[in-house]
Amino acid sequence: MRVFVIGFGQAGGRVADTFLDFAKKTRQKFIGHTLVINTARADLMGLKNIPLEDRLLVGESKTRGHGTGADTELGGLVAADEIYTIQSEIDKRGTHQIDAFLIIAGLGGGTGSGGAPVLARRLKKLYEEPIYGLGILPAKDEGGLSALNAARSLMTFVNEVDNLFLFDNDAWKKGGESVKEAFEEINEEIVRRFWILFAAGEANEVGQMVVDAAEVINTLKGGRVSTIGYASEEIEREGVFKKLFGKKETMENLDTVTRITSLVRRAAAGRLTIPCDVSTAEKALIIAAGPPTELSRKGIEKSKMRIEELIRGKEVRGGDFPLVKGQHVSMIVLFSGVSDIPRIKELQEIGAKHRGR
Repeated sequence: MRVFVIGFGQAGGRVADTFLDFAKKTRQKFIGHTLVINTARADLMGLKNIPLEDRLLVGESKTRGHGTGADTELGGLVAADEIYTIQSEIDKRGTHQIDAFLIIAGLGGGTGSGGAPVLARRLKKLYEEPIYGLGILPAKDEGGLSALNAARSLMTFVNEVDNLFLFDNDAWKKGGESVKEAFEEINEEIVRRFWILFAAGEANEVGQMVVDAAEVINTLKGGRVSTIGYASEEIEREGVFKKLFGKKETMENLDTVTRITSLVRRAAAGRLTIPCDVSTAEKALIIAAGPPTELSRKGIEKSKMRIEELIRGKEVRGGDFPLVKGQHVSMIVLFSGVSDIPRIKELQEIGAKHRGR
């Protein structure tokens, strides 16, 4: 699957930057094009991997290149004013080899929270490819303005994209550290989960049950909000000592079927990108990534049955992503169309209180 990655605002730009860094280091070809859009010149110049020609400063007449100051209405206004400039930059890069667009934005700021829904609306009118959003929710200690911005943006963004992935900073922050201190680690956690989803079908090796772009798109179709679970396990390599004296029966040495089913259980029951009741999901997709010898068709089939039980018999797809030089077996479980999300309810209450004033 080839994705046109668009980072909007500071947080969106940083995540897009991390995506590109990961793609370069691993030589994975899931990114078709990148574009980072911001109203703050300093944020654009602070990126490490996005080429200069893929950084677009907008709204200079309104912000003088200093950002929107967390003003989500100003962010939306700038995006609307500059929409033809943004569209031109996207058209220059071409979309003939693109399977989908991914617009990444932090929903607690001004530029991304206001601009991302405007851009999504425009792209949906122009292109046949699905438009996905990745919205990053602010932690509770980021303040009331961030929460209000997220409440406003979320309700708009979810209606403008074909599916909205959510990542809740509050659920991933470590105790005693601010989100600012933790953003690099958080961004890596985001990319670690999403690259498997978007790189599906781009492997050089033929898998036992290959997941292609169409299966990802069909799983996300009509889902509104999605969350992803992840689990990974390092593959134990046999050394001389072990060859001579035998292997200890550890988790790493269990058969591939058991490993796959165990990883699926851990991914589904562990920390999700947005905590929710996964039994409310409309569809699900499991993808196992790792060396071909460590993947199991039977394990994937058994895991699909388990997830079907979890989401009460609804549509579940599954497959593998062979990585010849991989040193881990990693698993993602995508739950599409989830509806019981406590954090969204909190944000909706914040938005309702503000409207009532």
